[in-house]
Amino acid sequence: MKYIQNHRRDAGCIFCLAVAQEDSPENLIVKRGETAFVILNRFPYTSGHLMVVPYQHTSDLGSLSSVCRCEMIELVNASIEVLKQVYRPQGFNLGMNLGEPAGAGIADHLHMHVVPRWSGDTNFMSTVGGVRVLPEELEDTYRRIKEVWERIDFIQT
Repeated sequence: MKYIQNHRRDAGCIFCLAVAQEDSPENLIVKRGETAFVILNRFPYTSGHLMVVPYQHTSDLGSLSSVCRCEMIELVNASIEVLKQVYRPQGFNLGMNLGEPAGAGIADHLHMHVVPRWSGDTNFMSTVGGVRVLPEELEDTYRRIKEVWERIDFIQT
Protein backbone atom coordinates (compact mmCIF):
# COMPACT_ATOMS: atom_id res chain seq x y z
CA MET A 1 0.00 0.00 0.00
CA LYS A 2 1.20 3.46 -0.94
CA TYR A 3 0.83 4.99 2.56
CA ILE A 4 2.96 2.25 4.15
CA GLN A 5 5.69 2.38 1.50
CA ASN A 6 5.99 6.18 1.74
CA HIS A 7 6.02 6.40 5.56
CA ARG A 8 9.10 8.14 7.03
CA ARG A 9 9.59 8.75 10.74
CA ASP A 10 12.26 11.45 10.19
CA ALA A 11 9.88 13.78 8.31
CA GLY A 12 8.63 15.49 11.49
CA CYS A 13 5.68 15.03 13.83
CA ILE A 14 2.93 13.27 11.85
CA PHE A 15 0.21 14.98 13.88
CA CYS A 16 1.62 18.49 13.41
CA LEU A 17 2.15 17.83 9.70
CA ALA A 18 -1.42 16.51 9.31
CA VAL A 19 -2.96 19.57 11.02
CA ALA A 20 -1.18 21.88 8.57
CA GLN A 21 -2.91 20.17 5.61
CA GLU A 22 -6.45 20.36 4.32
CA ASP A 23 -8.59 17.47 5.57
CA SER A 24 -8.57 14.60 3.09
CA PRO A 25 -7.67 10.92 2.85
CA GLU A 26 -4.03 12.07 2.77
CA ASN A 27 -3.98 13.66 6.22
CA LEU A 28 -6.74 11.38 7.66
CA ILE A 29 -8.28 14.04 9.94
CA VAL A 30 -12.00 13.32 10.27
CA LYS A 31 -12.93 16.00 12.83
CA ARG A 32 -11.35 19.23 14.09
CA GLY A 33 -12.29 20.70 17.45
CA GLU A 34 -11.17 23.89 19.17
CA THR A 35 -8.16 22.40 20.99
CA ALA A 36 -7.95 18.85 19.63
CA PHE A 37 -8.78 16.78 16.56
CA VAL A 38 -9.65 13.21 15.53
CA ILE A 39 -7.49 11.37 13.02
CA LEU A 40 -7.46 7.83 11.65
CA ASN A 41 -4.51 5.70 12.64
CA ARG A 42 -2.42 5.11 9.49
CA PHE A 43 -1.40 1.70 10.86
CA PRO A 44 -4.65 0.58 12.52
CA TYR A 45 -5.25 -2.42 14.77
CA THR A 46 -8.79 -2.66 13.37
CA SER A 47 -10.84 -0.76 10.80
CA GLY A 48 -11.99 2.51 12.35
CA HIS A 49 -9.01 2.86 14.72
CA LEU A 50 -9.10 6.57 15.64
CA MET A 51 -6.83 8.81 17.66
CA VAL A 52 -7.76 11.99 19.52
CA VAL A 53 -4.87 14.44 19.48
CA PRO A 54 -4.35 17.89 21.01
CA TYR A 55 -3.12 20.62 18.66
CA GLN A 56 -0.46 21.41 21.28
CA HIS A 57 2.68 19.40 20.58
CA THR A 58 3.46 17.87 23.97
CA SER A 59 4.16 14.55 25.63
CA ASP A 60 2.98 15.85 29.03
CA LEU A 61 -0.74 15.41 29.74
CA GLY A 62 -0.48 17.88 32.63
CA SER A 63 0.71 20.65 30.30
CA LEU A 64 -2.63 20.65 28.45
CA SER A 65 -5.31 23.01 29.65
CA SER A 66 -8.30 21.52 31.42
CA VAL A 67 -10.38 22.76 28.48
CA CYS A 68 -8.26 20.70 26.08
CA ARG A 69 -8.36 17.60 28.28
CA CYS A 70 -12.14 17.90 28.54
CA GLU A 71 -12.52 18.37 24.79
CA MET A 72 -10.36 15.31 24.17
CA ILE A 73 -12.71 13.18 26.29
CA GLU A 74 -15.73 14.65 24.48
CA LEU A 75 -14.07 13.79 21.15
CA VAL A 76 -13.42 10.25 22.42
CA ASN A 77 -17.09 9.95 23.34
CA ALA A 78 -18.19 11.30 19.95
CA SER A 79 -15.74 8.93 18.23
CA ILE A 80 -17.37 6.00 19.98
CA GLU A 81 -20.79 7.13 18.78
CA VAL A 82 -19.56 7.57 15.20
CA LEU A 83 -17.89 4.15 15.21
CA LYS A 84 -21.06 2.55 16.59
CA GLN A 85 -22.97 3.91 13.61
CA VAL A 86 -20.35 2.99 11.02
CA TYR A 87 -19.08 -0.40 12.24
CA ARG A 88 -21.40 -1.60 15.03
CA PRO A 89 -18.52 -2.89 17.20
CA GLN A 90 -19.15 -5.02 20.28
CA GLY A 91 -16.67 -3.10 22.43
CA PHE A 92 -13.85 -0.55 22.48
CA ASN A 93 -10.29 -0.18 23.70
CA LEU A 94 -9.47 3.36 24.85
CA GLY A 95 -6.11 4.53 26.04
CA MET A 96 -2.89 6.50 25.96
CA ASN A 97 0.66 5.23 25.91
CA LEU A 98 2.70 7.96 27.57
CA GLY A 99 6.41 7.52 26.80
CA GLU A 100 8.28 4.94 24.74
CA PRO A 101 8.56 2.44 27.62
CA ALA A 102 4.75 2.49 27.82
CA GLY A 103 4.48 1.61 24.13
CA ALA A 104 4.06 5.06 22.56
CA GLY A 105 4.96 4.90 18.88
CA ILE A 106 4.90 8.70 18.75
CA ALA A 107 6.11 9.61 22.21
CA ASP A 108 6.62 13.35 21.74
CA HIS A 109 2.97 14.18 20.84
CA LEU A 110 0.48 12.50 23.13
CA HIS A 111 -2.71 11.06 21.70
CA MET A 112 -5.58 8.84 22.82
CA HIS A 113 -6.57 5.71 20.92
CA VAL A 114 -10.18 4.69 20.23
CA VAL A 115 -10.15 1.14 18.87
CA PRO A 116 -13.40 -0.62 17.94
CA ARG A 117 -13.43 -4.33 18.88
CA TRP A 118 -15.42 -7.44 18.01
CA SER A 119 -15.41 -10.91 19.53
CA GLY A 120 -12.73 -12.92 17.77
CA ASP A 121 -11.24 -9.93 15.92
CA THR A 122 -7.67 -11.02 16.68
CA ASN A 123 -6.23 -14.20 15.27
CA PHE A 124 -3.01 -16.03 14.52
CA MET A 125 -1.98 -13.48 11.85
CA SER A 126 -1.02 -10.88 14.48
CA THR A 127 0.62 -13.38 16.79
CA VAL A 128 2.47 -15.64 14.38
CA GLY A 129 2.90 -13.48 11.28
CA GLY A 130 3.24 -10.11 12.97
CA VAL A 131 0.76 -8.64 10.47
CA ARG A 132 -2.76 -7.21 10.62
CA VAL A 133 -5.56 -8.02 8.24
CA LEU A 134 -8.10 -5.26 7.55
CA PRO A 135 -11.31 -5.74 5.55
CA GLU A 136 -11.18 -2.36 3.78
CA GLU A 137 -8.78 0.24 2.39
CA LEU A 138 -7.87 3.15 4.67
CA GLU A 139 -9.40 5.61 2.17
CA ASP A 140 -12.75 3.78 2.44
CA THR A 141 -12.56 3.90 6.23
CA TYR A 142 -11.85 7.65 6.04
CA ARG A 143 -14.82 8.28 3.74
CA ARG A 144 -17.26 6.25 5.86
CA ILE A 145 -16.26 7.88 9.15
CA LYS A 146 -16.04 11.41 7.71
CA GLU A 147 -19.58 11.11 6.30
CA VAL A 148 -21.01 10.37 9.75
CA TRP A 149 -18.98 13.17 11.41
CA GLU A 150 -20.34 15.64 8.84
CA ARG A 151 -23.97 14.56 9.38
CA ILE A 152 -24.03 14.67 13.17
CA ASP A 153 -22.31 16.83 15.78
CA PHE A 154 -22.08 14.85 19.02
CA ILE A 155 -20.16 17.29 21.18
CA GLN A 156 -22.41 18.96 23.75
CA THR A 157 -21.58 22.47 24.93
